[in-house]
Amino acid sequence: ELHYLAPAFERGTLAGYLVLEGEIHGWEEHECPYQLLATVLTDSGVREGRLAMDPAAPYFLVDGVRGALPPSLEVTNGAPVVAGCRERKSAAELALMQRAKDITLEVHRHTARMLVPGISTAEVEAFIHAAHRAAGTGGSTFCIVLFGPDSAFPHGVARPKVLEEGDMVLIDTGCEVHGYLSDITRSYVFGEPSPRQREIWNLEQAAQQAAFDAARPGAPCGAVDAAARAVIEESGLGPGYRLPGLPHRTGHGIGLDIHESPYLVPGNETPLAPGMCFSNEPMICVPGEFGVRLEDHFHVTATGAQWFTAPSPSIDAPFGD
Repeated sequence: ELHYLAPAFERGTLAGYLVLEGEIHGWEEHECPYQLLATVLTDSGVREGRLAMDPAAPYFLVDGVRGALPPSLEVTNGAPVVAGCRERKSAAELALMQRAKDITLEVHRHTARMLVPGISTAEVEAFIHAAHRAAGTGGSTFCIVLFGPDSAFPHGVARPKVLEEGDMVLIDTGCEVHGYLSDITRSYVFGEPSPRQREIWNLEQAAQQAAFDAARPGAPCGAVDAAARAVIEESGLGPGYRLPGLPHRTGHGIGLDIHESPYLVPGNETPLAPGMCFSNEPMICVPGEFGVRLEDHFHVTATGAQWFTAPSPSIDAPFGD
């Protein structure tokens, strides 16, 4: 049974957007929308139990609803319901995600070719946004561009530097296709890599591959993080979240939201299952020098993990060209 609540003067507009049929209930401007919800629930025979709300609902909505309901109706977090519906993607959802990721990887490829000494991160971000739009999307849903020592900060700095020869370049961006998101990071050197840059880049590649190899149906999410972290720690970095090393989880779920449950994080015992989709990004940060994040996504199948996009093959040919 489906009910819609909206301002009374919006009934006609809402009716034109309905995809799933349901009764529309309206409140006048002087009336309380929360009381209308309570009335609809009572009229539908719902007088006790638990009312689950979207975990992304603003606090004022949760507070308003809670204040209007009788004590016999408990307001609770609907996150388990939302996660249960979203965690395992259908073939159609996987296809939309594949398209979004294909677009973003191609944007990455073109971006690497337009870099020149002295270019600012803002100029690169503008190019990436325009390229995403040219590919038929609404543009970048987010964009992080970092050069040199700034790349050791996973999500950026207040005053980013311009590009110089020998800088590590880190670009993390994505787009949306019919609501489904991409999120891909590439790291490479503008110019000739130093031995240190090459060493850390190769270590990052090995950690990403180890995480992918550990992603099997039934394996706990935490085991994927442990596999990546073991490679990094065996090289003498870390341990745990200590720097230089991997300061965050190895990956997150993705779909309609950029970060969705479940997460590839230590201690997460959620078993991997076919249809689950994850980022794979065990970033290595070396403070004062640079950071390397290679981020691709995979989905779980009945026999193991399958990449959406092929990982970067080498620091010398990050796009295989």
